Amino acid sequence: MKKLLIFGLAAAFVLPAWALDNNIKMPVNLDRLAARATESVDVTLDASMLELASKFLSQDDPDQAHVKKLVSKLKGVYVRSFEFDKEGQYSMSDVESLRRQLKAPEWSRIVGVRSLKGENSEVYLQKNGSKIGGLFVIAAEPKELTIVHIDGPIDPEELSQLGGHMGIPKIGVKHESAKSAGKDQE
Repeated sequence: MKKLLIFGLAAAFVLPAWALDNNIKMPVNLDRLAARATESVDVTLDASMLELASKFLSQDDPDQAHVKKLVSKLKGVYVRSFEFDKEGQYSMSDVESLRRQLKAPEWSRIVGVRSLKGENSEVYLQKNGSKIGGLFVIAAEPKELTIVHIDGPIDPEELSQLGGHMGIPKIGVKHESAKSAGKDQE
């Protein structure tokens, strides 16, 4: 899928590593995909790595201090992304074992996008009472597969604020102000 869509939906997903404390197990077959991929990304930040990385954020900078606070709640962030030269280098069966773990009542699929072009995305939320306890994204295109897992309490309004910190790309939809939108129409 388009990386912007993936990270736009999951904004902060790439921050903490695949937190496996909530029993999500990454299938071994994903590791073999890296051998076939022209480019692969493997981000694994557990709670201790997040804590270490957050030490590089300044308490004096309000933006960094806020990100540090957000990160302190997370158990981990895990990202696997593979790009391939041609179609057919992976199949959805490669991620089916993950999908089977994302079942109710603990997990709820909140977004499901299917395209005739083969661009498919799924976003799952882990329920923790009335709060969100985790987030999981599967984004698949014919020549690209990305899986993102954020483990820990997440405030959806704060997800985009993690972009640009600790190696997390700035992500999100650009919002035009009414003033600049009006200039385009002149």
